[in-house]
Amino acid sequence: MTFSVVATAAAVASLLLGVGFLLSGPLMLKQWGIRSPAESLVMSRRIGAVYLGLSLMLWLGRSAPPSELRTAVCEGLGLAIAVLATLGLYEWRARRVSAGIAVSIVVEVGLATGFMWAR
Repeated sequence: MTFSVVATAAAVASLLLGVGFLLSGPLMLKQWGIRSPAESLVMSRRIGAVYLGLSLMLWLGRSAPPSELRTAVCEGLGLAIAVLATLGLYEWRARRVSAGIAVSIVVEVGLATGFMWAR
């Protein structure tokens, strides 16, 4: 899998998550069986902003040639996304989220693998 393919897929996924968390936090949280009090919505909007920034960075850098920076991006995002997948599985096993998180876990494992492969 090439960096361009992984970066493009992650940019699109990040864009969708960013818009979702910014504009429809309660719906996003409901998919995982999480209530949406004000505190959760504040965090949802903030993570939405981070996802939008990641989306733009990955979209603009998707055709970057091999470099130390591209390797660092692959390793950093590979680790971060692998941790997200691990946390999702942990929270599901602890019954703090619903089985709706399975889709996120599968996508995260795929993206983490892709970034580590592309590095």
